Amino acid sequence: MAEHCRGSELDLSWITRVQVNQAAVLRRAEQIQARRSVKEEWQAAWLLKAVTFIDLTTLSGDDTFSNVQRLCYKARYPIQEDLLKALNMHDKGITTAAVCVYPARVCDAVKALKAAGCNIPVASVATGFPAGQTHLKTRLEEIRLAVEDGATEIDVVISRTLVLTGKWEALYDEISQFRKACGEAHLKTILATGELGSLTNVYKASLVAMMAGSDFIKTSTGKETVNATFPVAIVMLRAIRDFFWKTGKKVGFKPAGGIRTAKESLAWLSLVKEELGDEWLTPDLFRIGASSLLLDIEKQIYYHVTGQYPAYYHLPMS
Repeated sequence: MAEHCRGSELDLSWITRVQVNQAAVLRRAEQIQARRSVKEEWQAAWLLKAVTFIDLTTLSGDDTFSNVQRLCYKARYPIQEDLLKALNMHDKGITTAAVCVYPARVCDAVKALKAAGCNIPVASVATGFPAGQTHLKTRLEEIRLAVEDGATEIDVVISRTLVLTGKWEALYDEISQFRKACGEAHLKTILATGELGSLTNVYKASLVAMMAGSDFIKTSTGKETVNATFPVAIVMLRAIRDFFWKTGKKVGFKPAGGIRTAKESLAWLSLVKEELGDEWLTPDLFRIGASSLLLDIEKQIYYHVTGQYPAYYHLPMS
């Protein structure tokens, strides 16, 4: 993965003068959604690329070693070998970007990936996910324990209260402490954009998270009523671009929650390509948080290769 962003000083003057033009953002979002998708060979190539950006995720109360093990095997072998052979891609080492689990399941994921003979990163949610309403001391300890267990990426949630009340210094301080607790692990900061009240708040929270040293900013936990949307993504991507122009530091972007179809994944790749350029289309700087997306991508690739959609027993579940 690319070098840590490591952030910058808190620039309150930049944050306070921000105002997002909501009408313009919504117009841009409509353009993205109205666009036709790429077809045939191009589509298959883009879908295989999308697979390499997925943080394959299970965040359920009934997670066990066996379903984490199955998820890790799917991360290692995301597309059936015969389909990859038909596309002449069987020797390209295609895997998902990471496996994402709760802190208590990190050891299970590390063990399963080691058994599968691969070094796919293990990401862990932390800091009182998904609400972030536990004591700061507890949230910091949760990060440290997940890192000790072998997580190399930590997806933290911020205190939405600090955004809604405009306490930007407190938010910067909180995320800076998360950054420190991560040590060498990468910090992915979840803004829970569906609970921030406005697109202007989304932009401001994005800036603060990047200034505080986040390696990625992420839309959602997947547990909110509104998760990854194009208007929110446009605002976050423009914040990433503005931060890069001002500091020379690249921060990654991760939409998560509600991205379930192959067609949707292509729209997200297209948006990132247009807003930030090809250099952001790498797992170092772009991820998609998803649990069911991979199955639909595999179905579309199956269709591309065979000319028909698979029966339910043709593709193993992730």
